Amino acid sequence: MTNVIHKEWSDVTVKEHKELKGLKTQNLRDHMSEAELIFTALAEMSTRQIAETVKAKGMDENKIAGKKGGGVAKKARVDLELKTGMRVVSGSNYLNKLENKKLIGN
Repeated sequence: MTNVIHKEWSDVTVKEHKELKGLKTQNLRDHMSEAELIFTALAEMSTRQIAETVKAKGMDENKIAGKKGGGVAKKARVDLELKTGMRVVSGSNYLNKLENKKLIGN
């Protein structure tokens, strides 16, 4: 289900997103930007509420809810990208940025 929801909102699978960030075994969420985390949370919360509302049972019904919930976040992501001209899903690695700041002394 995680991959269904992630692919729907971000247009990339979890594996592709990890590759984009240059991750091997690390947890993707630990390396996400604030926006990536927020859109992931929106997609997951939307999916949960949709599944609860329709009383989804089994993988097939929950997959439909996952696509709809991911679609809610996708619409918001696309709208933000159009308004800012910046992509939400990126290869930028949040933890690497934090480590670099510590090394520089900021």
